[in-house]
Amino acid sequence: MTKKLTFPDGFLWGGATAANQCEGAYDADGRGLANVDVVPIGKDRLSIITGHRKMFDFEDGYFYPAKESIDMYHRYKEDIALLGEMGFKTYRLSIAWSRIFPKGDEAEPNEAGLAFYEDLFKECHKHGIEPLVTITHFDCPMHLITEYGGWRNRKMLGFYEKLCRTLFTRYKGLVKYWLTFNEINMILHAPFMGAGLCFEEGENEEQVKYQAAHHELVASAMATKLAHEIDPDNKVGCMLAAGQYYPNTAHPRDYWAAMQEDRSSYFFIDVQARGEYPNYAKKQWERDGIELEMTEEDLTLLKEHTVDFISFSYYASRVASGDPEVNEKTAGNIFASIKNPYLEASEWGWQIDPLGLRITLNAIWDRYQNRCLSLKMGLVLWIGQMKMAMLKTIIVSTTWRLTSRPCVMLSMKMV
Repeated sequence: MTKKLTFPDGFLWGGATAANQCEGAYDADGRGLANVDVVPIGKDRLSIITGHRKMFDFEDGYFYPAKESIDMYHRYKEDIALLGEMGFKTYRLSIAWSRIFPKGDEAEPNEAGLAFYEDLFKECHKHGIEPLVTITHFDCPMHLITEYGGWRNRKMLGFYEKLCRTLFTRYKGLVKYWLTFNEINMILHAPFMGAGLCFEEGENEEQVKYQAAHHELVASAMATKLAHEIDPDNKVGCMLAAGQYYPNTAHPRDYWAAMQEDRSSYFFIDVQARGEYPNYAKKQWERDGIELEMTEEDLTLLKEHTVDFISFSYYASRVASGDPEVNEKTAGNIFASIKNPYLEASEWGWQIDPLGLRITLNAIWDRYQNRCLSLKMGLVLWIGQMKMAMLKTIIVSTTWRLTSRPCVMLSMKMV
């Protein structure tokens, strides 16, 4: 007898996009240039997103997918109607900052950009879809990078606060679920996308990245405070690019290496969910000669305005080794790791680990005991396998029982 597997009532089944992945119309209706607009496919992509090759405008000989993308800016009504037909209950999308403030430091917002998102959110509700909005998804007005240096500059806090105040005020009643930064830990791996950072010769890159991370963490706490003040019904979350590290062997040095790798990512949620910097991070900075500039007001904001929920994306688990001779890597993405011999791989070299989703979700719950949302899973060819693993390994039942509300969200990102 075949057992029918179903989601419980209230389960948030949905999809996810980012403005730079779908909107196109990069210069329409007053929109300004953003960092993600000038990230090309192909040559120099990695050196650009890591901040080692400066590209502040379009150059000949490159293909820039974000310029046109799938033109959702002009076709969002039919796109959202299709999501409604698919039975989606939620849709995670992001705001293009430079559509609201083209340069980022203007006194007044661009009304055309505000009107676009207002209509988009109304269209979502028309089809019974709850919007979940990422304020910044690898998106920074180019002017804020060339003029201020991106998130290395503390002035970004004021520009971001103005953006948040504008969004929370304009869309009160239309949007109640917000994410402050997409995959905030990617600032360590793709700093140009994550924080608009470009590095100078001989600069201490880790110092710059962690200082920028501090500014983003404080900005996130400011946004959480502001969101609750403007509308007490608002719920604000953080987001991590997750995927648990497994030790390569049972050797203690491999277990230690895996724990250190996990800490480098969980550090961000430690601050956003617990409200303070973990001691292990402070000790690591001390060993590395990193000294962050922060104020008592910063620390108070972080302590008093933690997030309402935790969210994460999951593509694959990873493997760590303390042995420098072990170096056979997966093709992967920015998060390439040591190959796991027990896992299959896609044609792109990404290893496939559906049980790893359960392991990651449980690890996050055990660490924080806060509401968890799985916001994004990659590798469309294997999404069915992931969904089945979720059901068979009782992720839904476990999370439903441990949290105060139905709070698991599954969404697909087409790769």
